[in-house]
Amino acid sequence: MSTCGDAWFVDTIAAVPQTLNVVEHPVLADRLAVLRDRETPHGAFRQALFEAAAIMAVEVARELPVREVEIQTPLEATNGLRLRDEVAVIPVLRAGLGMVEGFLRLVPDARVGHVGIYRDEEEHVPVGYYERLPPGLPDLRVYVLDPMLATGGSAVHALDHLKRAGARQLELVCLVAAPQGIEAVQSAHPEVPIWTAAVDRELDENAYIRPGLGDAGDRVFGTV
Repeated sequence: MSTCGDAWFVDTIAAVPQTLNVVEHPVLADRLAVLRDRETPHGAFRQALFEAAAIMAVEVARELPVREVEIQTPLEATNGLRLRDEVAVIPVLRAGLGMVEGFLRLVPDARVGHVGIYRDEEEHVPVGYYERLPPGLPDLRVYVLDPMLATGGSAVHALDHLKRAGARQLELVCLVAAPQGIEAVQSAHPEVPIWTAAVDRELDENAYIRPGLGDAGDRVFGTV
């Protein structure tokens, strides 16, 4: 858990469900600082997002079940461990695309689906516009990727949809989360683990995370 000493952070962490996992890693903290910095250009932002996602992937993958296999080395037979379940990563478009490569570096055989959701800027509600999901969802370990968990509307929308499509092993992976977003996801999907690098202070009147890191989609693709 983060070592941030602010009272609001400590109180927030104490109040959230135990399925919230705040990843601690010095390199991840460094990459998050780069992502937060408004002076970071889009190329450096994209690279930092990839590196942060790769670290998150290592931590999240600690939970993957394994099976014992017999293998033949160049010298003799021995036993080893292989991943038991097939994995899928489902980025929430657009910003979630920036996290995919970090996961694929760790699990290159993972299937990749896509869920397109945008936020109505007046009503602050999610609007779905695209989907392409891999086959066999009920048997896959599914990681939903989105750098920002703000109101939680997009995450809840994506998780709702994936459950209707048959997914049963779902986990949500983000980098920055607001308390309101955590509460929304845990209320709608209390069994789904949430992984994040930081729990930020609040949402402002425009439903942006504070202090946050701006619009991750615009920053990773250089459209701002």
